[in-house]
Amino acid sequence: MSPRLAVAGLRQRWHPTHALLLLPFVLIVVITVVDMRLPTDVHLGPALVIAPALTPSFAGPRATAFIGSLAVAAQILIGNVHGGLGTTNHIVQIITLAVLSVLLVVYSALRERRQAQLAQVRTVAEAAQHVLMWPLPEQIGPLRIASLYLAAEDEAQIGGDLYAVTRSDGGVRMLIGDVRGKGLPAIGEAALLLGAFRESAHRHIPLPELAATLDRSVSRYAADLEPQEQAGERFATALLVDIPDQDPVTHMTSCGHPPPMLLSPGHVVTFPSLHPSPPLGVEHDSAEHTLDVFSFEAGDTLLLYTDGVVEARDAHGRFYPLAERAARWTDESPEALVHHLRHDLLAHAGGRLDDDAALIALHRTPLDRRRHHGLAGGTDAFRHRAG
Repeated sequence: MSPRLAVAGLRQRWHPTHALLLLPFVLIVVITVVDMRLPTDVHLGPALVIAPALTPSFAGPRATAFIGSLAVAAQILIGNVHGGLGTTNHIVQIITLAVLSVLLVVYSALRERRQAQLAQVRTVAEAAQHVLMWPLPEQIGPLRIASLYLAAEDEAQIGGDLYAVTRSDGGVRMLIGDVRGKGLPAIGEAALLLGAFRESAHRHIPLPELAATLDRSVSRYAADLEPQEQAGERFATALLVDIPDQDPVTHMTSCGHPPPMLLSPGHVVTFPSLHPSPPLGVEHDSAEHTLDVFSFEAGDTLLLYTDGVVEARDAHGRFYPLAERAARWTDESPEALVHHLRHDLLAHAGGRLDDDAALIALHRTPLDRRRHHGLAGGTDAFRHRAG
């Protein structure tokens, strides 16, 4: 074996815990040497238990057993040097140290087993969450896409917020939504809405009709499976968007969801006109879903988000000013925009959100050089400029 391969093998076998094992080993050596040099009426031997007690925090049961054995051997050596190995005092110290070392080994084994179980559960949960909410593509049709999802539940990657995208004839159809609740308990309702969208979105039906279909699915689920004490509490907001490849006239239907933001070069944020209907599952028999249209030109970025973003509070109870902050980065790529907003949002909320939050940036790239004018629909007069 060449020296280079030997060094590579040593690096692969080396682990940071190997360096940490030097700490209890050094403690044993130092305590043993100092104790053997002290008068016989001064006993540092009981301090040897510190070494095996530290080991489970960074190593497994085998390393703990090794350090515990060294500590017991050091205690025997100390007793032998002091000429009192057969005394009651040294025998009690040796037996006590051995028993404590065994208990620490058992604790370390149980802890390692628990960590393995948690790692397996986490792996299964992550796989299930990825199956439920497929990652968005970086490019679909004329759109470059970047997304952000921050779950409020610890160890969860998704919760009650949801989004999905699919290709339709000559365009892209998107859903972003927010079911009642947050974290892992809301995943069931999110899965229902995502499944209903994926089943119906490919059909060539207008967005208001698609919204009515989703409304019936949520209401049927609530009627069949909703506990009596939660009657009327299962609902979801949703925003449906159709983005044609060639035509900058974009269609949108909102079911109680926050309006999107249209970011244009020059630090301009525009809010398209929106006529939302009630959330899905609230008034499905009488709800009238409106189709809104607005211009989404090449070079613009459409920002979709859930209320977990705009309702994030700082230490003084102030909501996150998404429009003001997004206006700073209108000239950035969607990936850079989402990156900036993620760090800014977490800094505003003190590093942790109280609700799930999702955000999608859609940047329209030109398919041709033609510009379209005189389009139907429009945006309201509100424009926000940074600084």
